[in-house]
Amino acid sequence: MTYRQKYEQWLTFDEETKAELLSITDEKEIEDRFYKELEFGTAGMRGIMGAGSNRMNKYTVGLASFGVAQFAKAQHPDNLTVAIAYDTRNNSKFFAKTAAGIFASCGFKVYLYDIYVPVPVLSFTTRFLGCSIGIMITASHNPKEYNGYKVYDSTGCQLCTEDAKSAIQYINNITNFSSIPFSDSNDGIELIGENVLNKFLEEISTQSLYTQASDLKIVYTPLHGTGCVPVKRILNGMNVTVVKEQEMPDGNFSTVRSPNPEDKAALTIAIEKAKEIDADLVLGTDPDCDRVGIAVKNGDEYVLFTGNQTGAMLVNFIINMKKDTLSKKSTIIKTIVTSEIGADIARKFGLLVDETLTGFKYIGNKMNKYEADGSQEYVIGYEESYGYLVGTHARDKDAVVASMLICQMAAWYKNQGKTLVDGLNEIYAEFGYYLDTQDSFTLSGKDGAEKIQELMRTFRASGTSLFDGLKELIDFSTGVRDLPKENVLKFVWNDGSWLAVRPSGTEPKIKVYYSIKDKTKAEAEARLVKIKEVINGIINQ
Repeated sequence: MTYRQKYEQWLTFDEETKAELLSITDEKEIEDRFYKELEFGTAGMRGIMGAGSNRMNKYTVGLASFGVAQFAKAQHPDNLTVAIAYDTRNNSKFFAKTAAGIFASCGFKVYLYDIYVPVPVLSFTTRFLGCSIGIMITASHNPKEYNGYKVYDSTGCQLCTEDAKSAIQYINNITNFSSIPFSDSNDGIELIGENVLNKFLEEISTQSLYTQASDLKIVYTPLHGTGCVPVKRILNGMNVTVVKEQEMPDGNFSTVRSPNPEDKAALTIAIEKAKEIDADLVLGTDPDCDRVGIAVKNGDEYVLFTGNQTGAMLVNFIINMKKDTLSKKSTIIKTIVTSEIGADIARKFGLLVDETLTGFKYIGNKMNKYEADGSQEYVIGYEESYGYLVGTHARDKDAVVASMLICQMAAWYKNQGKTLVDGLNEIYAEFGYYLDTQDSFTLSGKDGAEKIQELMRTFRASGTSLFDGLKELIDFSTGVRDLPKENVLKFVWNDGSWLAVRPSGTEPKIKVYYSIKDKTKAEAEARLVKIKEVINGIINQ
């Protein structure tokens, strides 16, 4: 069907949908809502909320749920159980109830949360309750207009490549929205909440590494999200001040432009509070509490750490705390766009380093492999985008356990008369300076999607001629080592510096990651400026 034919079809669905669609006067807006289906990809489904086939709504959530239910039935015919959770976004609870009704109609026993919980809690719950499938309604740190749908397997890991492809096929086989078994009945649905959340927190507490008293002062903001309750509980006993303006759930994220702890502006209010009370550390978790960003007091100012810096610091701290119990099998896992500095620290202590594609599901998949064959022992997995997991209670990044360990790490340094900035500078002094940063270029709509593909072709064709001193271009779409094929390009210099280019799997963006290694910060920054000029010239032409 053409986008106009699909538009006419959707006018017949229900009165609310009809009214919303008839209110649209911009033909380009109608085209964008219907020129394609909202894709259920290898990272699940995420999009702007609203009526239309290319939007998050009751019908696209229903379509995904009905397809995933059939996929799960085929995978686990003897275990028709599903755990469903949701974050604080607008419509998240409604979408979760929509999914629950469909799974129940398909014969599943449904465990549905009656409270907001973080992503790692859903991952834990799927494992803890022995479910064959898990569903999380969230759009992570996206702007307020978005929501999303993540699918987890029986291990609590997001569906990896082959399973995701299979689930997508089941979804694509549904051609008639009228066949979706929507239901408002509560039959087959059991509400869960505090009881399972408490079990999750008990597991987190087993990862505690440093409990000596400290006068460390912490400011924490949940950015209107799900971290408020679990993070406050896991930090109980520490001197924590919560940012009141951002404590309560708010799907409009009314105090921030974007609820993303990677964005300096998201921590503005928390840093102001930290200055007011002279706090040592600022923590901010995103709405679904799988990422955490930090700012550290350094003199009269607060220094924001990147995900690479925090990850490297955690690697160093955890190994120092656990070094007497680690073995030759002990392993850290990082992604291909994560800095090498944490890996260099791990290798210094004799640990193994494993590498995966971007996306925490690949880290979770490695964890499952270690558990199955005993070949390696998991210590920590992390990625540059502020996601960390310590412990095997989940198979997704967990800002609750990360917040606990970051605070313990800061206390460890403070008891030595140091800050986290001091600790980071010690690492740079030993291993060299790493300048790790990234740029995201938003290219929305049909034209934007086509431009992203065109840019990837341009970068691919450039090869090692893109910059002087390049040693190789690694094209992960051709298959590298044991990794699944992925549309990622990594340009590597002779000195170990690199940049990587990839389309986002969840947003209309093309992302560029830079990792420049040099003797000093000034030299690395000067080099980065020249590299960015070339990249920006290609993308903005």
